[in-house]
Amino acid sequence: MTALLELQDLKVHFPGRGGRSAPVTRAVDGVSLTIHQGETVAVVGESGCGKSTTGNAALGLAPVTGGRILFEGRDLATLRPAERRALWQQMQVVFQDPVSALNPRMSIARSIAEPLVINGWPADKVRARVDELMELVGLNPDQRDRRPTALSGGQRQRVVIARALALSPKLVICDEPVSALDVSIQSQILNLLLRLQRDLGLSYLFISHDLSVVRHIADRVCVMYLGIVVEEGPVTEVFAHPHHPYTRALISAIPRPDVSRRDRGSRILLKGDLPSPLNPPPGCPFSTRCPKAMPECSAARPPLEQIGKDRQVRCIAPD
Repeated sequence: MTALLELQDLKVHFPGRGGRSAPVTRAVDGVSLTIHQGETVAVVGESGCGKSTTGNAALGLAPVTGGRILFEGRDLATLRPAERRALWQQMQVVFQDPVSALNPRMSIARSIAEPLVINGWPADKVRARVDELMELVGLNPDQRDRRPTALSGGQRQRVVIARALALSPKLVICDEPVSALDVSIQSQILNLLLRLQRDLGLSYLFISHDLSVVRHIADRVCVMYLGIVVEEGPVTEVFAHPHHPYTRALISAIPRPDVSRRDRGSRILLKGDLPSPLNPPPGCPFSTRCPKAMPECSAARPPLEQIGKDRQVRCIAPD
């Protein structure tokens, strides 16, 4: 498969207040991942692990401290500003909250048309494209003059998706796209994303904390903890046989309505809170919460090593 997006040792560090001596927030600290054409790669982890910052960096919305971002083999850092803007048109985003993502003063049609107008489309083609996009995401063109407040949460998210597709991108970064929706609506939006991927050949970088959603939509999954990838591989394999203790803990927390009394104690409860990226633990960042931690875990950060054909794990004693 053709590599569409490649992140190579990506770092996003935010300087603290107080000059050079202030501690640095290592939001993303050496993430590498590849998304192929037509593929969905999910990035999962707790809040504060660097998932959204990784997506924002790929979109140019967060400053890159180190590493490389390649789109179709082209390094974004080496392109001229005009070339970079043209390339970024091929990468669009669907944000978590459709309420804040849409201007309440703009009609649905104006919201969807915004990227077309900015890029100089003629008015007659804009209207036809808006109608096409509304139909594509399951909205009635008769709703074009309504404001976002007149729509349901699911309808608003369909508007956001339609706007993201306006310029026919190849990659859509979905940042928690269903977490603000009712459970009954989540499946509709997920099925819409799958249909659009099939019909349009889209690729997704799917950011989520909900592993049930990830299992439904993703081909591969990257598990992040405190700015680094601790495990990566095909969804079916990672969910069936997680190698990293953190991955095991996340998967054990997935609700199972048919769980027996005997299995109710199988959930792995992590001690403590996620450490601050301002002051990460020495060695393996998960060592302070890991149920299998050994003294060696605090000595040095383990590398991300190949386990089998398509799996990678960052642990000195993987399961």
